Amino acid sequence: MQPKAYLSFIGFIVFMAATWCPLLRPFGIMNWNAYDLNKPYGIVMLLVVVIGIIAIMLKQQGLARVAAWASLVLAILFFIAAQLKVNTTFSFIPFKVMAGFLAKLIRFKWGWYLLFAGAVMSVLGTFKSENDTEPKAIR
Repeated sequence: MQPKAYLSFIGFIVFMAATWCPLLRPFGIMNWNAYDLNKPYGIVMLLVVVIGIIAIMLKQQGLARVAAWASLVLAILFFIAAQLKVNTTFSFIPFKVMAGFLAKLIRFKWGWYLLFAGAVMSVLGTFKSENDTEPKAIR
């Protein structure tokens, strides 16, 4: 593997581990990870990570780059969806002050930092540099 591929590989591993880290803490009672929030979306994120790791191992840089960018896009969309879900969960309550108070009881946890750090590391590891040319075979 090329040296930058290690950075991408570590990024994919961190991204995978972040899906099991606490992302939300509703009412201080329990922690929710990506699979508790939205199981199919969490499985899609895990599938993208597995594809990225396999692409790195097989030295398929194009596929690894696509998987890295897909993981970043998935993390951003997941964060936006979580923000919207938290802010609209209690919209059925007619008192806006009470709905806002209950929405503030749902806390975002440290797993988001790992999720974005892993996605950014995997993207940074897929950038091409001038010295990334593979040695040619001697004939």
